[in-house]
Amino acid sequence: MSHYRLRVERLRSAAAAKGDLTSYAISKRTGVAQSTLSRLRRGIAKPAAETLLVLSAAYELSIDELIDRGADNATAEDAA
Repeated sequence: MSHYRLRVERLRSAAAAKGDLTSYAISKRTGVAQSTLSRLRRGIAKPAAETLLVLSAAYELSIDELIDRGADNATAEDAA
């Protein structure tokens, strides 16, 4: 089974470049719920394909730039 998670710092960097400095701003631009962003940030949820597509389109990133594959040994703290 593949393990993957959101590259939080990559998303934050791309969001900041567009002026979105908070989870609220990211949520407002993308329509992704703040609670979903929080779970992704903490590493307790895997990003759904639709979420990845929305984030990649909003911040002009590829899906590969947004996900870290093989992060099964990483802790949720690393994702924060």
